[in-house]
Amino acid sequence: DAFRLIQRGFAQAMICGGTESAVTPLGLAGFASAKALSTRNDDPARASRPFDRDRDGFVMGEGAGILLLEELDYAVSRKARIYAEMVGYGMTCDAYHMTKPSENGEGATRAMQLAMKDASLTPEDISYINAHGTSTPANDSTETKAIKNALTESVAKQVAISSTKSMTGHLLGGSGGIEAIATVMAIAHDKIPPTINLDNPDQECDLKYVPHVSISKTVEAALSNSFGFGGHNVTLAFKKYV
Repeated sequence: DAFRLIQRGFAQAMICGGTESAVTPLGLAGFASAKALSTRNDDPARASRPFDRDRDGFVMGEGAGILLLEELDYAVSRKARIYAEMVGYGMTCDAYHMTKPSENGEGATRAMQLAMKDASLTPEDISYINAHGTSTPANDSTETKAIKNALTESVAKQVAISSTKSMTGHLLGGSGGIEAIATVMAIAHDKIPPTINLDNPDQECDLKYVPHVSISKTVEAALSNSFGFGGHNVTLAFKKYV
């Protein structure tokens, strides 16, 4: 909404993002009852392992990510440091299941396609995807399918992808803001954050998930995926400012 308000001339600048503090007995009990959490309690540092064949659920985290979006000419006029341009987004709701993603990832696929269309980007333009990557058995394989469907499999296999949830845990409502920042910084510094704990890649998760350590790579355009329970799917599109 902040992006659209600026794009349509209703505002010059908007502060936007997300935050959540859900590490409470009730929050933990709810997600545990849904069988969504990792049970690797004896090894918490390695419990979040997106796209790994031994993943068994997500690790809850807390935090916030806040961005300042500005109309480009306004930012240039005040000599602001511009880290990247937000150029589009896609949003869908497939309402497939209260907790499970659709098996073919249709809603996630359409969110990525809509974001690229809104941003006038082609699949070949995408250098990096910050995946939703929750470390749950259902999400990671489904998201892999969705990325292949959105970009085509041949293009998807060339794109660097990572899940920063491997390092932060799942911040729920705070995830989108923090992961948007991670995506922007990947563009600004041409540095792809890693997916840590990816020791044994799942055969169904066969894309370039940047295991263990960050890599240097020119990032011209990137997507950031956020897919929530209930079939809510959002993809943000960013590109390098030149």
